[in-house]
Amino acid sequence: MVLGKRRLIHVTIVASSDSSFGPSQADFVWNDEGDCAVMAARLAKALIPQLRQGGSAIIELHGTLGAGKTTFTRHLLRAWGVEGRIKSPSYAVVEQHESPIAAAYHFDFYRFNDPQEWEDAGFRDLFASPGLKLVEWPDKAAGLLPRPDLQVVIEPLVNDQRIVRIKGVSAQGRFWLSSLTDSGNEPSFEATAPSVFQGGSVHE
Repeated sequence: MVLGKRRLIHVTIVASSDSSFGPSQADFVWNDEGDCAVMAARLAKALIPQLRQGGSAIIELHGTLGAGKTTFTRHLLRAWGVEGRIKSPSYAVVEQHESPIAAAYHFDFYRFNDPQEWEDAGFRDLFASPGLKLVEWPDKAAGLLPRPDLQVVIEPLVNDQRIVRIKGVSAQGRFWLSSLTDSGNEPSFEATAPSVFQGGSVHE
């Protein structure tokens, strides 16, 4: 599908075993950071009803260094009303953000190598609490993380293009994914968020 002046191209939809919950997987192409911002804003909007009522969402972000995981996270949190600096939690492992909707936790397990830290830092309690959990490098904490609702895999192409594969793991995740594949609910690119990246490449 083509969205407005920028192209957010839907490539493939894989149906789930129970279509009442929406597709289990969809692939997209981001042509630039504007496409990333629009998808993040649409997903943020879809999450609001569940999380505003005390629900929880776990979104895993997969991709190589520089793929765009942190950029996508920043756009999503901005769309959620998070203000101030949104920095990568590479050294702190987790950054907590408050928004008018619910608490959000941004995890980065790139440097995580001590399973005992999972207990000592209270990560188990954070994942069990209400709110949004965005997880970069979840494979580094394999066996400790609870089952996600969505898995987002970002693969760089040439220039700023990205192939983005989103998998709905839970029934709720497939419902949220359906909001990204519903061509009758197109956002306007006239309101595309400005760049949230500070220096260097467009994508982190």
